[in-house]
Amino acid sequence: MNDLARFPLEGGGSVVVEIDPVPGTARVSRRDDLIEDTKGSFEAALANVKDAATAALDAFRSMPRGPDEVELKFGVKLTAQAGAVIAKTGLEGNFEVKLKWARETDS
Repeated sequence: MNDLARFPLEGGGSVVVEIDPVPGTARVSRRDDLIEDTKGSFEAALANVKDAATAALDAFRSMPRGPDEVELKFGVKLTAQAGAVIAKTGLEGNFEVKLKWARETDS
């Protein structure tokens, strides 16, 4: 069974997400205490992933002949302890990059 974590929103309110349980622990609690409150906000949890996406995008934009389009896809996993992390598939990180160059036309 997966656990639930509540991330407060910086503008007020909160978002509840399903998280994987921590291995080796068992939750013994009252029915009304099934949602774990996180320490940081939802926005703060996503900040590291946002920084990673920005760094990757900047790297592709700095190519000598940069692409006309960059599509960057990756899975994001939320944890109560670490916030947001780039999710993995199998043993590798889940990261997909698509670069596109348009054919130059003769003027």
